[in-house]
Amino acid sequence: MLKPAPLHVGDHVAVVSLSSGTLGELTQQHQLNRGLKRMRQLGLVPVMMPNALKGRLILQQRPELRAADLKTAFLDPSIRGVVAAIGGDDTYRTVPFLMADEQFKTAVRRSPKLFTGFSDTTINHLMFYQLGLQTFYGPNFLSDLAELGPTMLPYTTKTWQRYFENPQQTSIISSPVWYDERTNFSESAQETRRMTHTEMHHYEVLRGHGTISGTLLGGCLDSFYDLLTTTRYPDERQVAEQFRLIPCAAEWRGKILFIETSDEQPQPDLFKRMLQRMRQAEILTNVAAVIVGKPQNEHYYQEYRQILIDETADLKLPILYNINFGHAFPRTALPYGAQVCIDFEQATLKILEPWFVEA
Repeated sequence: MLKPAPLHVGDHVAVVSLSSGTLGELTQQHQLNRGLKRMRQLGLVPVMMPNALKGRLILQQRPELRAADLKTAFLDPSIRGVVAAIGGDDTYRTVPFLMADEQFKTAVRRSPKLFTGFSDTTINHLMFYQLGLQTFYGPNFLSDLAELGPTMLPYTTKTWQRYFENPQQTSIISSPVWYDERTNFSESAQETRRMTHTEMHHYEVLRGHGTISGTLLGGCLDSFYDLLTTTRYPDERQVAEQFRLIPCAAEWRGKILFIETSDEQPQPDLFKRMLQRMRQAEILTNVAAVIVGKPQNEHYYQEYRQILIDETADLKLPILYNINFGHAFPRTALPYGAQVCIDFEQATLKILEPWFVEA
């Protein structure tokens, strides 16, 4: 995998709206301002891409504008990183404009840049994975940099700090606390702290012994399900197949699959169908192990846990559950294609290589 360089104080970092145009709504102006302030506090120079603030309606109607912003960011030599504004549900519509563009693909390969985001940004991560660029399933602008409390969440702040560092190995530890998702994102809630809970489960071994190593590949389970079906959009599966967004069965062999559920908090029956579809796609039958993100608000925590055990019982698939990535707060970052080791005796997860190119 091609690795980007770590961020440095003074670097220009682009903000792109690749799915929902929420960031451009007037009702989110206070979040926009807060996120820009936090980027500057990190020592970064935020660069708002030309179409990033055009709002939900225009960006929903014009996916080519979203794609154009990502291309512009990769063509601009002054930009060293790219952060997704937020997720959504139709990011796949940007893919035809990007994967059919040789100039964009050449820029990605010649000028690797840090790219971070989660949720339906899974689609863009899978696109970059096919192009050979290591990206990061991690924090985004609205959910993290624009956190409405007085500060960013401490664990997530440490995740951002990792983008400036480059140790040989990184232990991904369990957060001592977790937080409820907000129900009020208005300007009046700007200094309101999230409801905090002591972590009672930490990383849970659902199945597995010893240590297992492999390279990371995965994303939001909901997004995978949408790519593999016509459930949400009738043409999404066709786009996924045309541009080979989901690696073939053989490419999953020996991988460490990471999956997590969206803020839609799918009901257990749907969660079960999602896993079954992943199995039909020969993903679950080929991977060496699975790490599963903490469900948002711990909703369906026990139900998901049992379904994971039941649906993989005959495969004897090793599973580490309740990891701090994805839609639950706080969150870490997982580098696509990086070599990791899971110790099932100690319930630990470690990235075994640097995240970035060596200086």
